[in-house]
Amino acid sequence: MKTIFNSILSSLVLAVSGAAMAAGELNLYNWGNYTNPELIEKFEKETGINVAMTRKSSGETFAQIKAEGSNPKGDVWFGGTGDPHLTAAQEGLTYEYKSVHFDDLLPAAQNQAVNGNYQTVGIYVGALGFGYNKDIIASKGLPEPKSWEDLTDPVYKGEIQIANPNSSGTAYTTLATILQIFGEEKGWDYMKALHLNINQYTKSGSAPIKATARGENTIGICFQHDGVKQAKSGLPVITVSPTEGTGYEVGSMSIIDGGRNLDEAKLFYDWALSPDIQTLIFTSGKSLQVPANTKAQADPDAPDLSTIKLIDYDFKTYGNKDKRAELLSKWDNDVSVIPR
Repeated sequence: MKTIFNSILSSLVLAVSGAAMAAGELNLYNWGNYTNPELIEKFEKETGINVAMTRKSSGETFAQIKAEGSNPKGDVWFGGTGDPHLTAAQEGLTYEYKSVHFDDLLPAAQNQAVNGNYQTVGIYVGALGFGYNKDIIASKGLPEPKSWEDLTDPVYKGEIQIANPNSSGTAYTTLATILQIFGEEKGWDYMKALHLNINQYTKSGSAPIKATARGENTIGICFQHDGVKQAKSGLPVITVSPTEGTGYEVGSMSIIDGGRNLDEAKLFYDWALSPDIQTLIFTSGKSLQVPANTKAQADPDAPDLSTIKLIDYDFKTYGNKDKRAELLSKWDNDVSVIPR
């Protein structure tokens, strides 16, 4: 009888131990408010994997992953503009992995993976632009801005917000976009002129348009889907696609090299790129970007990229770690220090 009892007890211990191992863990570094709690709960329920999520801007996340390079604490970097993901790949901070859904992705999402040696992948696409508070524009008698050039008009002095490109992927994409539209010399002149109209450089790329929507600011430089999101919530925001053309982001995802939970990271990577989950993310009202998976559905209110004048954005050049460091240093030394 004792032998039978011990055998049953041993089986129970092994079963409990096996269940605990199967549960697993995943440390997710998540950009801004991109991932809502319901999505994480769904992943946990479907897989039994416990997720610990940290929210930060793209620049902050890159800095954290780099600082933890010798002892990685994260497993997956999820969301945010693609440039820092490419830089992280160049610096050997991320892991090479090709998703089972790769063949179903938009060309831009696939190109992101190719440019990053499959150490990253595109998960959505979003066009850059800006938004303004129509009530403030009207009350102050200001002209409605329609172009990048308009934003340098002295009439908007103290009326514009943008994030700091050192901490924000949105702002770095703006810097790279301006340099590509106007050329580097005239582009830097543009950034200096824009600087004179800025009232605040925020940490997060979505903060300027949120302040604009709340009536705390007049014009916020942002990704267009963030402006549409505010308007969809009933706030007085008009989203603008600049007449000169504009850059765009390929929001990305990367597995952190040396992370403690590689199998769980791969599972999440494929799960997040599946058609059903991409549809869930981009039709939940939380995100209005265009999903990377061509079999997924976009929100009907998402900006139609076919109607937007997109430049041939050079992701390879502006995602290069040396180029990025050069541009950020020049912005710090030549633009941000100009008295306003």
